[in-house]
Amino acid sequence: MTLGEHFVELRKRLFRSALGLLAGAIVGWFLSDYLLNALRGPITDIATQQGRQAQLNYDSITGAFDLKMQIAITIGVLISSPIWLYQIWAFFVPALSRKELKYGFGFFFTAVPLFLAGAYVGWLLVPHIVTLLTSFAGEGDSSIISAKTYFDFVLKLVIAVGVAFVLPVFLVLLNFVGVLSASSIIRSWRWAFILIALFTAIATPAADVLSMFLLAIPMVLLYLAAYGVTWLHDRRAAKAALRIEAELAT
Repeated sequence: MTLGEHFVELRKRLFRSALGLLAGAIVGWFLSDYLLNALRGPITDIATQQGRQAQLNYDSITGAFDLKMQIAITIGVLISSPIWLYQIWAFFVPALSRKELKYGFGFFFTAVPLFLAGAYVGWLLVPHIVTLLTSFAGEGDSSIISAKTYFDFVLKLVIAVGVAFVLPVFLVLLNFVGVLSASSIIRSWRWAFILIALFTAIATPAADVLSMFLLAIPMVLLYLAAYGVTWLHDRRAAKAALRIEAELAT
């Protein structure tokens, strides 16, 4: 393709992605009330368990509308993700070699399910974390929480846990492109386990050790699985290099 043809192709892919996002956002608008009701659950638990006044607060006239739009767009991004992810993939596929295409497929079909699984785990952790953090308020104090700030906090937490589950896939990808070796991954296991422990300790209530282990165990297993995949790849690459050297020597 010429440069102009590339821009035409890009415009076509962006237009289709925008249409998908718009359709998803319209659906998200009708689903936003259900999601907001689910988000109110931990706030209700605060009032029940801690015996304090707790409620969401809108600090501006347009606050409720702005939050509903934000929720609708967020749901729209999730619902339309198969569309815009495919459009991104379709734009880059013609420029990829067969080997790069194979790595890309493997990364995509591994990373997306892991991210969704991590996001779901993050969603399950939300009530525990909200209850823990609001429990530091003094006796008799009220928890008047900004609705937008609360939604941003939940969204960031869910994304953070989702990304944490995808990190082992990045280790594999870096190994496959020759940036990171399997031996360097396993040598850093102490630091990796410490970081996992710190992350799970922050993401779960201090008194709930079981939740911490339930989050840490899959992350440790994913790290070890990433090492296993990279070890097999390095071993295969070393055998191929020895075979090429032997052929050159003869």
